[in-house]
Amino acid sequence: MAAPKRGRSASAQSRPGRSLALILIAIVALTGGMFASGNTTPRLGIDLAGGTSITLQAQNEPGQPNAINKTNMDTAVAIMNRRVNGLGVSETEVQTQGTSNIIVNIPKGTNSAEARQQVGTTAKLYFRPVLAQEASAGATPTASPSASAGGSSSASPSSSPSSSASGSEKATGSSSSSPSPSSSATSQGRAVTDALKAGSTPSSSASASTSASPSATSSAGAGASAAASKLQAEYAALDCSKATQRATAGKNAKPTDTTVACGQIGDAWYKYVLGPARVDGTDVKKAQAVFDTQGAAGWQVQMSFTGGGAKKFADVTAELAKNATQPTNEFGIVLDGQVVSSPTVSQSITGGQAEISGSFTQEEAQSLANMLSYGALPLSFKTQSVTTVTAALGGEQLHAGLLAGAIGLALVIIYLVAFYRGLSLVAIPSLLVSAILTYAIMSLLGPTIHFALNLPAVCGAIVAIGITADSFIVFFERIRDEIREGRTLRPAVERAWPRARRTILVSDFVSFLAAAVLFIVTVGKVQGFAFTLGLTTVLDVVVVFFFTKPLMAVLARRKFFASGHKWSGLDPKGLGAKAPLRRTRRPAGPVAGPVDPKEA
Repeated sequence: MAAPKRGRSASAQSRPGRSLALILIAIVALTGGMFASGNTTPRLGIDLAGGTSITLQAQNEPGQPNAINKTNMDTAVAIMNRRVNGLGVSETEVQTQGTSNIIVNIPKGTNSAEARQQVGTTAKLYFRPVLAQEASAGATPTASPSASAGGSSSASPSSSPSSSASGSEKATGSSSSSPSPSSSATSQGRAVTDALKAGSTPSSSASASTSASPSATSSAGAGASAAASKLQAEYAALDCSKATQRATAGKNAKPTDTTVACGQIGDAWYKYVLGPARVDGTDVKKAQAVFDTQGAAGWQVQMSFTGGGAKKFADVTAELAKNATQPTNEFGIVLDGQVVSSPTVSQSITGGQAEISGSFTQEEAQSLANMLSYGALPLSFKTQSVTTVTAALGGEQLHAGLLAGAIGLALVIIYLVAFYRGLSLVAIPSLLVSAILTYAIMSLLGPTIHFALNLPAVCGAIVAIGITADSFIVFFERIRDEIREGRTLRPAVERAWPRARRTILVSDFVSFLAAAVLFIVTVGKVQGFAFTLGLTTVLDVVVVFFFTKPLMAVLARRKFFASGHKWSGLDPKGLGAKAPLRRTRRPAGPVAGPVDPKEA
């Protein structure tokens, strides 16, 4: 009768060597990746490392004197925060100050130039038809590659203040596109009045050495002629190679206005005449940078539109496709008065999906995607001040926090050694493994999701020490309970584990749920605390399952623990263990009748 019991007990035993090998491989991989990437320390938040603080002042829109209000300011803060803060753990802070200012704190170690561009580019986003486009004086136009086959639409180079990529636009599943130039050695001026839409013939102008000037048509009427004449003068005088003129071109234009603007193609600046806005930035539902693994397009920006935006986009692309010549079959994506992309279309782009493709790098594609996703702010802003933030106070607080954490860890270790004795040989290495995994993952998350360690995050890591130690204690107490019931150590470990496992999972689930809720409903530094707490809670489950329990199973085979040495923490006498029931009920001699299997 005893042999089957031993068989069931043996089959219930796990294979701890595999679990220990698995977690050791994970440790080696993470630490190796940390050193290979050069990110051997976690990125610190602005309170610990210092950084840059930018003050932005809201400006009233033309014709909207009451645009600066709490609703619009809160919306602007939310959009800016999504732009520069990603998951909310990069520690870039965006918050209002007073009724018209927004403070943006960018920690050291972040790409501050890119973050400042993302924050500073705060005007509304519009899609405007291109009426005229030409190189500014001194610019060398790009050569013209051939259009792609199959009747696909050719496209002009995208204009981006920070990139030299050329882009094109195509509808997913309906039209394709390839890069092509938007100007030649002899640029043509385009009529800029409403009569252009009615089919009036634009007049041509001089060569590239002399700026082309749009001409007004007589059929536009006196008012339109006056507006066109003013626009002609602005366009003729505009030199986009000069930063002072780029900064003011089209800044105060209303969505319904025909306006001038600047955009960059490669190292050359181009000037545009743009029609009234046909699609607003709020019509863009989502934009993301993706890499084309199926073809040679490289990095692309995929856009999806809202229901109303999809219809507007289909209408404007259908109208532009009727124009056979550039640039009147282009539309400009305008952000903060600058053209960030000027794709060409040859057919209506329906379905609410579109792509911008060209010779983009990953950074350029992601930057354009961010502008498209979060460019529709309800207000415009100007940079009021840019200051450097020191980390002197944060450094002192970090030192105090680390000292408190070290003291707490030392007290936990002293308690484990004093109360659990030999079992501390399981708990202390488990704490060490958890610390190594936490440190390595935090270091790797810096460059991947821009995670930054701030003071609240340090507090979350300190709190995690108690959570991890609590899991060990639950497991140890379950084992001791089994020993008190008269079982030897190896079966006690296996019988205690299912009960301890349920308790640990429930406890960690509650901690993770609290961290998740805190992360979702809060902003700023509190999110750093919640993120760290949730991360360490998940790692606690990993360490307990793949290290603590297997290590305990291995040590249970050692004589020091299996014999119940008084310093092992598992001494049956010290725990008040009961004598085995089978020994007290074993019959002294032969008995008549069947023997109860339980007594055997």
